[in-house]
Amino acid sequence: MPCTEAEIQELSGIARELRLTIVDVMAWSGGSHIGGSLSIVEILTLLYFKYLQVRPNEPVWEDRDRFILSKGHAAAGFIPVLAKKGYFPQEELKSFNHFGSPFAMHPDSNKVTGCDASAGSLGHGLSMAVGMGLGARYQKKAFKTVCLMGDGECCEGSVWEAAMALAHFKLGNVIPIVDRNRLMIDGTTEQIMGLEPFADKWRSFGLEVVEVDGHDFAALSAALDKAWTAVDKPVLILANTVKGKGVDFMENNVKWHYASGDSELCEKAKASILKGGA
Repeated sequence: MPCTEAEIQELSGIARELRLTIVDVMAWSGGSHIGGSLSIVEILTLLYFKYLQVRPNEPVWEDRDRFILSKGHAAAGFIPVLAKKGYFPQEELKSFNHFGSPFAMHPDSNKVTGCDASAGSLGHGLSMAVGMGLGARYQKKAFKTVCLMGDGECCEGSVWEAAMALAHFKLGNVIPIVDRNRLMIDGTTEQIMGLEPFADKWRSFGLEVVEVDGHDFAALSAALDKAWTAVDKPVLILANTVKGKGVDFMENNVKWHYASGDSELCEKAKASILKGGA
């Protein structure tokens, strides 16, 4: 169902808290992929606090919906969501990327409670989602698998092999989402390896595409409603986002793909988040 005004207010508050925590994680860990973590906050918030059927007290519940963070370097955005959802105490985030911590720069499903797939090497998440979608079908399970990709990783050929398989096997139970923030580690996606006409490429592979503002809860909710009810034709959500969203001096700046920050910089970043109400 579409988001109500009350839900949007609640979700916006959660998103703001998560952005503040992401800044803390950057400080606690000594550095993180903060730009692409900030760009996916609304997507993750909506998934985990409205759509995904999961049980934090039963993390391997057989019928749970699955989530794959294909852009695994954004673990600094994903792990705080799991903590906020109740998979483990938020206090444990202070160990992020420290020796012996379960939380590294990329999520490890063998170590992180609530993580359904390990990620790191880019371009593999959608292939894993195809496998999970087929598994659900063969087992006659109703769970959905959501795969969140970065636009930069869509340079990888394996992404397009998976797209062909999604359409060929008519896996409406798999929901691909692309974080289209238009920046990767070395510059803009169009400078490094042009993706446009990006939406048309996905359509030509047999998927239905819904383009939305990836920071607008109402628009995202409408897109997820459509994707969630798909049967034979998978729906890909192309979420237009801003890298570094919520922190004014980080927004749309490739410098903040990966960064570290002292206490002064972190306080400046938090002040920007609070001022913008993001």
